[in-house]
Amino acid sequence: MAAKMPEKIRVLMISKACVVGEYQRKLEAIASHRDIDLTVLVPPAWRDERGTLLLERAHTVGYRLLATPIVFNGSYHLHFYPQLRRHLAAGVQIVHIDEEPYNLATWHALRQARRCGAKTLFFSWQNIARRYPWPFSAMEAHVLHNADRGIYGSASAAAVGRAKGFGRELAVIPQFGVDPQTFTPPVEPRAAAAPFRIGYVGRLVPEKGVDILLQAAARLGLGSRVEVIGAGPQLAALQALAIRDGIGDTVSFTAWLPSAQMPQRLRGLDALVLPARTQPNWREQFGRVLVEAMACGVPVVGSTCGEIPGVIGDAGLVVPEDDVAALADALRRLRDDRQLRAELGGRGRARVLQHFTHAHIAAATVQVYRAMQAGAAPMLHSPKQ
Repeated sequence: MAAKMPEKIRVLMISKACVVGEYQRKLEAIASHRDIDLTVLVPPAWRDERGTLLLERAHTVGYRLLATPIVFNGSYHLHFYPQLRRHLAAGVQIVHIDEEPYNLATWHALRQARRCGAKTLFFSWQNIARRYPWPFSAMEAHVLHNADRGIYGSASAAAVGRAKGFGRELAVIPQFGVDPQTFTPPVEPRAAAAPFRIGYVGRLVPEKGVDILLQAAARLGLGSRVEVIGAGPQLAALQALAIRDGIGDTVSFTAWLPSAQMPQRLRGLDALVLPARTQPNWREQFGRVLVEAMACGVPVVGSTCGEIPGVIGDAGLVVPEDDVAALADALRRLRDDRQLRAELGGRGRARVLQHFTHAHIAAATVQVYRAMQAGAAPMLHSPKQ
């Protein structure tokens, strides 16, 4: 007799992050599990400091990727999806709200889901116990006391969630991984005589510490280049800093690239740096570009900010925050020691394969869905005042 097909768990995910084509690989990996029927709602575009990110339909095999209208596009805390209710009418069992618990989109989706009898799941990167003004504090309290599950991107974020009152089952799973068949090491090593290429990818904002990178690069002397990929309010100030420090001709600034172009750009680097610095209201929550570079066999250097040391492990170099001299020393070590670069590049690739692939993260997420479906639906209750 033929094996009986497992009963499908009908999951609706809501995620503005999944307008990015590369992130959709995780969705394909989730949908590859035979017991999952997945629909993902995304906005037609999302606006932030990078500009307008149009929906990239890059990886859509095995699930439904639907664009739905969004209100207050570009407002991280206030956006929501006014037509969500119509997508909940088809027997959805789990609503995976890929948003922080203090956002209006999460509060709105949870209420709509519970009215339709669906279980709910949220995601959080928040690794600082911030207190929000009303109404965000009220929305956060409602979500934390009424959601059926939480996924936290790191152990420190999970600790914050517990401290804020989330008492139900949670899992610690990064939001996205990488595809090791796309983010691959270069076929041939870079020529020994080539300039030492240092890269940064991310927002151009004070907390990311790009000014520290430029000051460190200025101490390396001739033979190095810095490639900054990203956008943000600090662009003009960083360009002026590079000129002031005498490295204007060896620093390039490139706006955001389509996600499909990133592997090739990363493979051209000798080192990837994430020199983030802690702020009163922020510290690095993961540093996805680290695992992308590691998958490409590129040595990484990160600061001690937030989750960076835990992501890097023994697969790169970690330096103190805001320490120009220490960063310059680390870059000098990598520049002058090709064997060290090769060793760290190999360790980084191995670490990604063990912990940070889309398949690994998708499998852990599916385990959460299965546990939710197997458990009894909890009673709706309001937070105690």
